[in-house]
Amino acid sequence: MSTALPPRIQGYAPALASCEARLESALGAMKTTLAGPAAETLRAGGKRLRPLLVYCCGGDSAGHRSRLDAAAAAVELVHMATLVHDDVLDGSDLRRGQPTVVYRHGREPAVQTGDLLFATAFGELARARSAPAISILAGAARDLARGEIAQTNRTHDVGVTVEEYLERVRLKTASLFSAACRLGATLGGGTTEEADLLTEYGSRIGIAFQILDDIIDVSGEQDVTGKPRGADLRDGTVTLPMILAIREEPTLRDRIMAAMDGGPVGDVCDLLAEHPATEMARTAALDLVEQAHEIARGPGLGNSDGGALEEIASGVVERYA
Repeated sequence: MSTALPPRIQGYAPALASCEARLESALGAMKTTLAGPAAETLRAGGKRLRPLLVYCCGGDSAGHRSRLDAAAAAVELVHMATLVHDDVLDGSDLRRGQPTVVYRHGREPAVQTGDLLFATAFGELARARSAPAISILAGAARDLARGEIAQTNRTHDVGVTVEEYLERVRLKTASLFSAACRLGATLGGGTTEEADLLTEYGSRIGIAFQILDDIIDVSGEQDVTGKPRGADLRDGTVTLPMILAIREEPTLRDRIMAAMDGGPVGDVCDLLAEHPATEMARTAALDLVEQAHEIARGPGLGNSDGGALEEIASGVVERYA
């Protein structure tokens, strides 16, 4: 886990340390040959952004801490599971600069590792003894699957619209951000109205997060991103910069399709990185972040930490600066 927290959320370092210990305990208790690959996924690190959202939305009541710990560990385990499964589907060799589970151990053990992480997540959340919490995470898991299916069904299809892209991203990425926020609010004693607002906040930063990730895929370098540049093109995953570039300049359709079909990727990445469409995509992400800021600054959030949520929203942008 990264220890470099922004100033306004430094106070959550002990909570995140507690979550980390819980994750290590959960994976250490696995009595299976898959325990090793699962532990590798944990050791690969990450910002633990989703657990942080649980804590920030859960308020400061010490009486809820154990339940929030359970939810924080659960959302991170689901996130880890999706990363392992995504790498299987994409055939990825690297994740965060480290060899992936599928690269190290093969397709079948990687699929089983992801499944095990999913199951462990619900086992952890069960400790919160909250049927609504189980329902929230189960709903997110369904959305994750629906988003993956939507992406798979439109692979190499440059006819994807902006609206279809945004719905896919809402399901595949933002749903777990939203679930983390709703879990925090629900287990922290918040009202339904407060949970609804925080869910909207999570959706906005989740969609912005994915748009910016799609931008960095064409404009970033492997030593920064931890994965090869142009991975989306190689996988045939149609992203917002591509959709907007084709809309603005239809002749780019053939070049993008050629790159997806095994042609040179680097030149197309360079083209997209400099194309006005990519700045349009970035502007769309920044608009969503500003909407998230407005929610975090506004009334009706109960005991949640609006200041920290503002910092998190800003951090989504700074991650790609």
